[in-house]
Amino acid sequence: MSGYEMPRQLALPLDLEPDYRGFPFIAAPANREARAWLAHPATWPSGRLALFGESGSGKTHLLHLWADEEGRALWRPAFLRLPLPPLPPAGLALDDADCCADEEALLHLINRAAEEGVPLLLAARKPPARWPVRLADLASRLRGMTAVAIGAADEVLLEALFIQLTEARQLRVPETVRHYLLARLPRTPAAVREAIARLDRRALAEGRAVTRPLAALVLADLLAGEGAETEDILPENEGSAAEGEASGREARGGEEA
Repeated sequence: MSGYEMPRQLALPLDLEPDYRGFPFIAAPANREARAWLAHPATWPSGRLALFGESGSGKTHLLHLWADEEGRALWRPAFLRLPLPPLPPAGLALDDADCCADEEALLHLINRAAEEGVPLLLAARKPPARWPVRLADLASRLRGMTAVAIGAADEVLLEALFIQLTEARQLRVPETVRHYLLARLPRTPAAVREAIARLDRRALAEGRAVTRPLAALVLADLLAGEGAETEDILPENEGSAAEGEASGREARGGEEA
């Protein structure tokens, strides 16, 4: 029909927690010490260990892998309340442990795990000694817990993460665009995850292929709150926005042919 335009596909919120069992863990120097400790729970002082690191550093992924090894349990803070359910003898991991609203329940969990000989693994963004807790007994237990940091991600890890996440979304990102983004994004896994999620949503909503002009728009939005200069992130020698749109149409036309 003349003048009819196909409706544009809506970008739905697809940023759900990933199925960690379907993603290979990216081993890197930043997480080497954590992996070594997780491999030997019998050596943990008092049978407990805490992992800490920035958002997106791989803590939750490591907890899933550790829990899956021997049929151990993985709990969230919302699940932790009194009276405690039976603890799994093989071990228990608690993610976002610093977000537990019930401090008494967390204290009971630590004490009971020690009494029953259940390995206890906690994960948070900061080491336990720095958690803002009110109960003196809980603060004492946390200060005495062995804490292992997941370090800052290096370039190899960030690029591997970028490739893994774009492949999971079936998002085609040319190598030049990937390098362009990685050179300008904050050097954290969380920033890479957020950039890819925004890139995917915008490409889907606008029906565009992933090009450097599109990546520059996403990057500008992402860094807007960090005081970045726009001229520092706009692509060089890329041509006008119209040329970028044309290249996107050509790319989609090639895919549809």
